[in-house]
Amino acid sequence: MVNISPSTPIYMYTRAVDMRKSFDGLCGIVTNYIHIPPENGNVFVFINRPRTRMKLLWWDRHGFWLLYKRLEEGCFQLPDIGGTDEGGCWLLYEQLLLMIEGIDLTSIKRRKRYIS
Repeated sequence: MVNISPSTPIYMYTRAVDMRKSFDGLCGIVTNYIHIPPENGNVFVFINRPRTRMKLLWWDRHGFWLLYKRLEEGCFQLPDIGGTDEGGCWLLYEQLLLMIEGIDLTSIKRRKRYIS
């Protein structure tokens, strides 16, 4: 069972990816461009140029998981990541879920929460 914790760090590769890449090709992108070892338990998100396909690469203690989602209509809306054109950016767990569910990220307002 795949159970990605909300506390798991999530990184999104900021450039378009050829979705024919599998485990080794995506691990190469993580190593060479995001500069994080892919075996450290983080989740890495990859999206193709038309933003209709998404792959998640995740290492659990036994090996890699590769989760793949293809949209039949529409496209994934990417969060505002600034002017980064190479490498990765950090995502919140909630941002990833909103992207997958197709919720408009520009209309989301985060309310202030107090931690006691």
